[in-house]
Amino acid sequence: MSTAPAKLNLFLHLGARRADGYHPVASLIAFAELGDDLSVAPAESLSLAIDGPFAKGLPADETNFVLKAACALAELTGAQARAHLSLTKNLPVAAGLGGGSSDAAAALRALCELWCVEPDERDLMALALRLGADVPICLARRTALVGGLGEVIVATPQIPSAPIVLVNPGIELMTADVFRRLGARRGEALPDWPATIQSIDQLCAALRPHGNDLEAPASTLVPQIAEVLSTLGESQGCDLARMSGSGATCFGIFESDKAAEAAASALSARHPTWWARATRLQS
Repeated sequence: MSTAPAKLNLFLHLGARRADGYHPVASLIAFAELGDDLSVAPAESLSLAIDGPFAKGLPADETNFVLKAACALAELTGAQARAHLSLTKNLPVAAGLGGGSSDAAAALRALCELWCVEPDERDLMALALRLGADVPICLARRTALVGGLGEVIVATPQIPSAPIVLVNPGIELMTADVFRRLGARRGEALPDWPATIQSIDQLCAALRPHGNDLEAPASTLVPQIAEVLSTLGESQGCDLARMSGSGATCFGIFESDKAAEAAASALSARHPTWWARATRLQS
């Protein structure tokens, strides 16, 4: 069993729309300790089973990111596409947490081991990028500045394993819909990043000048995002609140595990339809 951790855009800047319709990005991406769970086992054919609190409505056929990744890896390496994959969806779907991308990356790692294949790292990263812009960084699974369309990955100094709270208002939000409403952008240049970050205060101070360019357009589609951010930001012990990816999940960075757990519990009690979880950033 391996974890496909939630991907968080600690900040997200976007460049101008290219001729192919994509926007180059400049983002600091980190991962939470919380995520989906994936296991693989030998089988005579390729199949996928999905369970968990957010399994409903997810296809278990060739349109699923996990099976797409498996088929692409088999084609790249010449391995026979034989495995049974079991995915437990613990993360909300269409939530700005890169769940599908992280699931695909976890499948690539697990199947390389099961099939005893070691593809060239550049070929594997190129395959990941074809699957989706977030799959390369999910495959790397480390905190990094990410540029281009997701293929530029610049390792950063280790960040603190800060307590965080993830909150989703219970509304799926499609990325394409958010991008159609995109207005102001901060550009695609990767900013300078501190050489060392040793505390939660230093991390939040480094993040404050930045933001998420998709937060405003996402909030026009899901006004509850503003309420989530306000409620998170006002929670005792919260140092910074921000939306991740294209939303609608938001995160708060907290000064202690106790404060994060109390905030998640209070948010769940006050808003029963919201999904709120306390976890930590991976260092």
